[in-house]
Amino acid sequence: MRHILLGRCYVALVVAVATSFANAQEWTRFRGPNGSGYVADELPAKWTEQDYNWRVELPGIGHSSPVIWHDKIFLTSAVEESAERIVLCLDADTGNIRWERRFTSSVHTKHLRNSFASSTPAVDKDHVYTTWSTPDDYIVLALDHNGRDAWRVDLGPVVSQHSTGTSPVVFNDMLVLGNDQDGPIKENPASGVSFLVALDCRDGHQRWRTPRENAVVSYSTPCVYQPKGGKPQLIFNSQAHGITSIDPATGKVNWEVGVFDKRAVSSPIVVGNLIFGTTGSGGGGSYVAAVRAAPKPELAYKIAEMAPYVPTLVARDKLLFLWSDKGIVSCVDAATGKTHWRERVGGNYSGSPIIAGKKLYCIAEDGTVVVVAAEPKYALLGENPLGEDSRSTPSVSDGRMYLRTYSHLVSLGKKK
Repeated sequence: MRHILLGRCYVALVVAVATSFANAQEWTRFRGPNGSGYVADELPAKWTEQDYNWRVELPGIGHSSPVIWHDKIFLTSAVEESAERIVLCLDADTGNIRWERRFTSSVHTKHLRNSFASSTPAVDKDHVYTTWSTPDDYIVLALDHNGRDAWRVDLGPVVSQHSTGTSPVVFNDMLVLGNDQDGPIKENPASGVSFLVALDCRDGHQRWRTPRENAVVSYSTPCVYQPKGGKPQLIFNSQAHGITSIDPATGKVNWEVGVFDKRAVSSPIVVGNLIFGTTGSGGGGSYVAAVRAAPKPELAYKIAEMAPYVPTLVARDKLLFLWSDKGIVSCVDAATGKTHWRERVGGNYSGSPIIAGKKLYCIAEDGTVVVVAAEPKYALLGENPLGEDSRSTPSVSDGRMYLRTYSHLVSLGKKK
């Protein structure tokens, strides 16, 4: 009996490891696995156009990032003059467009640095999910992997002086989306109606909806916090609520720590039992807030020096990296906030950094991919021009990095 049990345990372990490895090859949401922006793949620090697997021109323009499922790349774009929304599927090996779908929309006011295709899609084994908004509607669309309609939901009007930009995520069999709009309601009767929502991935029906207070629109995309020995929690950031933990089964609030005095544009990340977010305004980042989630949720520390506003933080092991909008990169100890180094790499940044292996990558607004060592000692490893402006974030899957400019997509890394 003991040998049988050991054999079963071994099989279960092999299956678990194999499943984990397979899932690690996919990039299913903004900033990849759990929004961490981290993969173990080692990729080059310097390259030329001759090193590309391919470079393709995309219809329209956009700031969203690619998501990848096996050999399919899913991406959104838009026609700036008409706000027509475009959903694309490309072949990961060749860059050829497998299919393209277009959807009418309406032109409306948005921030100068925003686009009509800023929200990154989410993907699972059955569907690709994308969102867009106008002042009159907030569309959530699910297509199958062949581009056929699966379902479509309208979440209602959106009040935002800068339009939207948060991205959906898949958790188990639900599509989860934050919808923090401009307000507050008591001072402005025209304020939006803010809420968090989970939709069933199969047909789009609402599983739960959690009302939210209004302050200013949030662009933060949620992630999952898995406490040791506890149930998973969905984490959202906003000015009105700070860092919020939600029970994914019910949508009920587990806890909140009000740590932000300005807008939340970047997304939360989890390092151990610490949850990080940033806050700021049009003038730039104000500070990083680190909330200790257990045993009692509370503010652990703040970092005010050269905090990012738009770019999301990224971590490797115990090292936390801050990439500011103005091109100053900091490496700190995640547990304490103590600075290891802080250096100016130059440029302006609207996309977020990622880490592949032991290298830190971020695309400047002029399209230069800056590569820095993700180590306790600073080293600038490479500066690689893409030839066109970009406000996107790199994606990585199966040993390849995908870099999106306004109207092109580049593949770099492992050959076919």
